[in-house]
Amino acid sequence: MSTPFPFTAVVGQDDLRLALLLNAVSPAVGGVLVRGEKGTAKSTAVRALSALLPEVDVVAGCRFSCDPAAPDPSCPDGPHEAGNGVQRPARMVELPVGASEDRLVGALDIERALAEGVKAFEPGLLADAHRGILYVDEVNLLHDHLVDLLLDAAAMGASYVEREGVSVRHAARFLLVGTMNPEEGELRPQLLDRFGLTVEVAASREPDQRVEVVRRRLAYDDDPAGFAARWADEEAAVRARIVAARELLPSVRLGDGALRQIAATCAAFEVDGMRADIVMARTATALAAWAGRTEVLAEDVRQAALLALPHRRRRNPFDAPGLDEDKLDETLEEFSGDDDPDPDPDDDGPGGGGQPPSDAGGPQGGDDAGARPEAGDGGAPQASGAGEQSAVRASEPFRTKVLSVPGIGEGAAGRRSRARTEHGRTTGARRPRGTLTKLHLAATVQAAAPHQRARGRSGPGLVVRRDDLRQATREGREGNLVLFVVDASGSMAARQRMSAVKGAVLSLLLDAYQRRDKVGLVTFRGAGADVALPPTSSVDAAAARLESLPTGGRTPLAAGLLKAHDVLRVERLRDPARRALVVVVTDGRATGGPEPVVLAGRAARLFAAEGIASVVVDCESGPVRLGLAGQLAGELGGTAVTLNELRADSIAGLVKEVQGNRRAA
Repeated sequence: MSTPFPFTAVVGQDDLRLALLLNAVSPAVGGVLVRGEKGTAKSTAVRALSALLPEVDVVAGCRFSCDPAAPDPSCPDGPHEAGNGVQRPARMVELPVGASEDRLVGALDIERALAEGVKAFEPGLLADAHRGILYVDEVNLLHDHLVDLLLDAAAMGASYVEREGVSVRHAARFLLVGTMNPEEGELRPQLLDRFGLTVEVAASREPDQRVEVVRRRLAYDDDPAGFAARWADEEAAVRARIVAARELLPSVRLGDGALRQIAATCAAFEVDGMRADIVMARTATALAAWAGRTEVLAEDVRQAALLALPHRRRRNPFDAPGLDEDKLDETLEEFSGDDDPDPDPDDDGPGGGGQPPSDAGGPQGGDDAGARPEAGDGGAPQASGAGEQSAVRASEPFRTKVLSVPGIGEGAAGRRSRARTEHGRTTGARRPRGTLTKLHLAATVQAAAPHQRARGRSGPGLVVRRDDLRQATREGREGNLVLFVVDASGSMAARQRMSAVKGAVLSLLLDAYQRRDKVGLVTFRGAGADVALPPTSSVDAAAARLESLPTGGRTPLAAGLLKAHDVLRVERLRDPARRALVVVVTDGRATGGPEPVVLAGRAARLFAAEGIASVVVDCESGPVRLGLAGQLAGELGGTAVTLNELRADSIAGLVKEVQGNRRAA
């Protein structure tokens, strides 16, 4: 086994280390989500934590890590006799992004269950992680149904596998740690709420601290065992402190004054539901135990709020994470009571440094910088004579009509277009290719029935063999690549008009977030087109680029379409199963370059020839309309909708659900 990097040797990242240690003291806190840019020791710290956890007593030979002092009565390997135990280190189990449902929860051998009546169960990663750590790197890229299963198990402390009337249950209590890079997309608010704590991490901008990071990493790479030995005393001290805090935890008193502060804080920041209150209470209790106290103080409540609330305040992907610390302090001061004793002036506090950690959920310069285009993005003022206008704010977003790709795909799970998926309604059956996962019972019986006499069966019952088994085929929804091609030329530059256009694109971005799509943004103006945002799962990055988009200059429509075509070509190589939906936002005018109308028509017909689904959002306004956007939609082989028709509650004209169907010639 390789030697992990010592936890105590991690430079900085105080909030990250504290959040992990609090979960080690009290797993009931509910895990931690670590958000931050790449290369900030997220994975290193999590892997290092496992070496600090005390060893666990397990029943000898039990694949589900039952506690010999209190064996699980429903353990699939049971029943166990109490007292037959051995010790082993606490495990850290990693869940890969591409894992299947069977790999996560375990797999029932359906073939043996039907043919032999044997309930054979192969444990999954949830069983392996019981009484240890389950680590999910890039948790925001995990399929939604796997995240649901994972968080349900973490909340209930058990995993259930139900297949064709055969069920298995086993204990699954673990410390859940997820890491993610926000630039690659956000988790849904409902899933964010299921993580107990969240921490924002960023690389230090202090040269001395960065030097120390490099020095320690190089020393570890040269001699992992020797480096770990030099930190052995510090590791042992932290391990002993975890054990002591666990023993002290049941004795910690959470007084009425602290409870009132917790409730008032959650109410002041308008978090949904009661989970935040419960997590804050558990976190404040763990903080007190970590500090060696039996009383929860106001400073514990404050630190608990900074760790437990920032991610629960996000209502949509465009909300900035973070917590107003001035408002937090005012709330705590207003509801401070006499229930808590005065803090010990000699106490260094739960963080060990005497100073409260900075707001873990506050805005980070790195995230903000990553969401904004560089100077000049979108083009400098062009020589066409039409000057550049400053960016205007988008109007309020609204609920849009469903735009979807025609046909049936096989892309990543999502909520936009029809697709063959592992989850959804059953549409048919086929012979299994590899391991049988979803049995189609009726088709299996129908395949086995004609052979019963030849198999010696003349009475009731059914003899089922491997060749009779049928896999259910299912239809659900997939996520698509929604590529926005936005006209930012002078003809779109009227402030009220551009505000409405940006509001429409913002609405479509919000819809893409809810339907689990990837998004990209191409803009065209002046003399050419730019990829303002390559395809990504981060719709908030797209919204930031849209907000700062300037306008002005001629309308190089052909350049915009050709740039979009290039983006799709490259993306098909990276992710061939994900189908694209191109949304062109324009009034349809083409004025840039020689023969602009002819070139735009040729570029549009490339999309039609390749069957790429498209929709044109017609931004033309005024009493006299040229209908150019409709002509463009015809060339693209798509459909045109006006800004008003895009609204889900619009009654202007026919109610359209845009399917990318080609218009009749």
